Amino acid sequence: MAALLPSPAFRHGQPPAPVGVLLANLGTPDAPTPAALRRYLAEFLSDPRVVEIPRLAWWPILHGIILRTRPAKSAAKYASVWMPEGSPLLVWTQRQAADLQSRLTAAGHAVQVRPAMRYGNPSIAAAMAAFAAEGVRRVLVLPAYPQYSGATTASVFDAVTAWGRRTRWVPELRFVHQYHDDPAHIAALAASVRAHWARAGRGEVLVMSVHGMPERTLHLGDPYHCQCQKTARLLAESLGLGPTEWRITFQSRFGRAKWLGPATNETLVALARAGTRRVDVLCPGFSADCLETLEEIAQEGRDEFLHAGGEAYAYIPCLNDDAAGMAALASLAERHLAGWLPAPPEAPAERSAARERALALGAAD
Repeated sequence: MAALLPSPAFRHGQPPAPVGVLLANLGTPDAPTPAALRRYLAEFLSDPRVVEIPRLAWWPILHGIILRTRPAKSAAKYASVWMPEGSPLLVWTQRQAADLQSRLTAAGHAVQVRPAMRYGNPSIAAAMAAFAAEGVRRVLVLPAYPQYSGATTASVFDAVTAWGRRTRWVPELRFVHQYHDDPAHIAALAASVRAHWARAGRGEVLVMSVHGMPERTLHLGDPYHCQCQKTARLLAESLGLGPTEWRITFQSRFGRAKWLGPATNETLVALARAGTRRVDVLCPGFSADCLETLEEIAQEGRDEFLHAGGEAYAYIPCLNDDAAGMAALASLAERHLAGWLPAPPEAPAERSAARERALALGAAD
């Protein structure tokens, strides 16, 4: 009988397989067209983490109404924010992954970073398969959601484990749940606001708009609402804002269920009608600009505030590939990779100094 040979990854003297970092965001259609939106929405709205309605009740609504009427409307909105390189969310996530790769490599870490989308392309399954083909045996899953939610963070976990169920050799996995109160992340958000104020002046109120969720998710134990509140409070404290100088609001309501509030659009209208002339709006629940920030907040939000009597409206972009934000993300990744990454090689001068110390200790003995 032939001897069983060890896997190449475990042969004596073989360097350890590289570590992978999967930077996962929500998703995007492939193009701003009704056909592409129909495919994207069918995948997105079929996720039971996103729509927690029994399938028998939801399927006729999704396939009989929503996928017949919504794709054309959504395609027009996407077209209004589409970048020359593609969808804003995909473009920024790809740039973030490249920047994170550069920072970890510069720190001496043998890490491969791949961007992925929970819905659409590049898919999480494709990214995980690429890691496996490259011999990556340890993967840090880094969802690009500062606040944890079952509809977002947990859905990324579902997609990774679904790929794992079809895979013979599953890599070691670590999973970042949230970074909503990470000091470096809060500092990067505060710096972006201060930089905007230095360029364009300061509004009377800073509105922090985060993505909405049905209110029932809070009662079912989802921590998203509480984590959003903490992010907003920490950011307001970092900026030295008083209680009347900031608001946290929830956007992107959908359907007839009661959603978390107060609603962003209603708050903007109420502020304008109450005499607030200038507002600044930030979206600290989004790591990268996308349809919900660029169209819903930067465009629709401005129109609603000005129409209600406001005079000046400023949208402060997401961190995107901002240097401070990327440094915070790299630090977060390094902390979660602890124990997986070998210590960076010492510089020649450091090795020489270490050798001199060792010789001195030997002579002393």
